[in-house]
Amino acid sequence: MSRDTCPCLPLVAVGTVFLMPTLDHAGARLHWEAAGPEEAPALLFLHAGIATSAMWDPLWSDLQRDFRVIRYDLRWFGNSPSDDVEYSNRADAVAVLDAAGVEQAIFIGASYGGAVAIDTALEYPDRVAGLVTIGSGPSGFPDVEPTGRERELQAPIEEAEEARDWDRLVELEALFWGVGPTRETADVDPIFLQRLRELGHENKPLLDGDPRPVPMEPRAYGRLGDITVPALFIVGEHDTTAARAQAEHLAEAVDGASLHVFPGTAHVPSIEYPQPFLGLLREWLTERVAG
Repeated sequence: MSRDTCPCLPLVAVGTVFLMPTLDHAGARLHWEAAGPEEAPALLFLHAGIATSAMWDPLWSDLQRDFRVIRYDLRWFGNSPSDDVEYSNRADAVAVLDAAGVEQAIFIGASYGGAVAIDTALEYPDRVAGLVTIGSGPSGFPDVEPTGRERELQAPIEEAEEARDWDRLVELEALFWGVGPTRETADVDPIFLQRLRELGHENKPLLDGDPRPVPMEPRAYGRLGDITVPALFIVGEHDTTAARAQAEHLAEAVDGASLHVFPGTAHVPSIEYPQPFLGLLREWLTERVAG
């Protein structure tokens, strides 16, 4: 789809930065933006379920020097409201690429965003040039037995969600995913944890909605051998038992994939340690994709 025909608000250019605040697509209004040289390799960033596209702020200005960078608030997150409809999160991602005038991009997804990236690589293989996931698993991955400590930390999260106590839910999720089950809160930078809370609060206005994602069938778990693009699967040293098992399986099942266990962090290393994360990402992009 060209920019002349996409159902978007007018394109605004500021230097090399291009902003397209909203894209109307299949019952949603997706907030997105792009920056960097149009002829450069494209990177599409998909955020975690506890955050919004603002989680990529620490990487944004650096990467746009050498890449066409695109990010958006996924449907029902941040500034992307949705009607209460069934939808495909894979089709949403492709619609953003279409709106940006990009045929193919390297998908970089955190947690939920990484699962969407994996599914999209299977459903729309011609649109995905590479995969980087952070603390993500493929759809259809078998349940992993949590540790006693993980069950203890997850119980109040489930209670807050059932009670629709969104303030408490944001606080508990920031601690669970930011600290992880094998660290103590006192050992984690409070500024980082506050940033996680802020990102979580950005999602509160939409939490009472009920859009329904339609799962990809068959699920990704049994199809990972079909992924042929370069792939890097990242998981934090202190992430959950399930996240570590998922990352290890992805690295084994996807031919030629790399696994990186990020030291000293849990579920969102790109926010907790943005500069080391940026170095890791740039090195991989140079060696495996852009080089």
